[in-house]
Amino acid sequence: MLFALRVAFRYLLANRVQTGLLIGGVALSVIVFVFITALIKGLAIFLTVQTTGQISHVDLEPPRRVAAIQSADDRFAAQPVSTFQRQQILGWQQVVQQSEGLQHVVAVVPEISGNGFLVRGAAVAPIALQGVDPSQIDAIIPISSYIIDGSSDLSSGGLVIGADLADDLGLKAGVPVLLRSDRGVERLIPITGIFRAGLANLDRRVAYLSLATARPLADLPNGVTSIAIRLDDPEKSFQVAEQLQAQLPLKVTAWQEKNRNLEEALEAQNRTGIFIQAFAMVAIMISIASALLLTSVRRRSEIGIMRSFGISRSFVASVFVFQGVIIGFLASLLGAAIGYRLCLFLVERFVAPDGSPLLPIAPTEGGYVLVITLTIAGSALAAILPARAAARLDPVEAIQQ
Repeated sequence: MLFALRVAFRYLLANRVQTGLLIGGVALSVIVFVFITALIKGLAIFLTVQTTGQISHVDLEPPRRVAAIQSADDRFAAQPVSTFQRQQILGWQQVVQQSEGLQHVVAVVPEISGNGFLVRGAAVAPIALQGVDPSQIDAIIPISSYIIDGSSDLSSGGLVIGADLADDLGLKAGVPVLLRSDRGVERLIPITGIFRAGLANLDRRVAYLSLATARPLADLPNGVTSIAIRLDDPEKSFQVAEQLQAQLPLKVTAWQEKNRNLEEALEAQNRTGIFIQAFAMVAIMISIASALLLTSVRRRSEIGIMRSFGISRSFVASVFVFQGVIIGFLASLLGAAIGYRLCLFLVERFVAPDGSPLLPIAPTEGGYVLVITLTIAGSALAAILPARAAARLDPVEAIQQ
């Protein structure tokens, strides 16, 4: 076996230009594999972070309440959702304490959500009211870091709104505005702060106020409409949701269930990446198989002489398999190293004015172990065809030619 390995090295070193070109071609395919993998993984990480950074990871909501209709004929029986009273979570303090005791939970935020209108003169704008504890306004979305006018302090009973909504109504911090809730309650509330998060729906639609201010507006003296939970790892949302669902008589929803489009897009992107990676592996196998087939034809006389001295067919075949493994090993290491450096260069070179990378590439997610393993295995498989062709060569015929 060691002698077969030495012969394989000699064959490769005998024509260094061809061997160098072959290793370079395989390394190029490995670079493509690494780049595509790092790009797809990086884009998935970027989209996930962008999404999970602006939402809660697990939501607790009241169970769905229905009003049964009695009917003698089952064909006319129905269970429509009751909308007479606002659904709420009573005893939410115990739910918060129970949720805070779970692993991976970093914030539990009780909320009072509702709809309403901001009225200023003849201008009327619909809003989504979000009542939270003043100390937890940044627990889900870092609103304080987005403030461009005033402050995010809700303890004084004011309202924090988005910049687009403020522009539509001509509002500034300190200016009072009439708030009319969907329960028909009206109140003159001052604007405490104005934020710009860069999200159209948030900047134009959402208004934050304290729980104490939201209670009379939403007609909820005791309960809350939902509880938002933030985790240290968004990927653990299903695990935490299952634990809460088993413990609480509430509707528990992980963030993935509310973002099906993102999950489907990431899955489609991952499938596309697999196809590209497969094509890169096929290119590697074809290039190695064709080169070693050419080598077996060029060395027919040498193979015939070895066979005439009693060298077995398995030895001849192993020489070509070793060549494929050597090429795959060297090319995969070279390609993986260059691919990593290329990804790192693109991330460091192309940056936005704020310092963030323009290309969502994750250099550490290039699948280096996978590509090295697949390249070596693929090279060995690609060498089997020329190895079998060389092993079946008739020594007499080869010497004569």
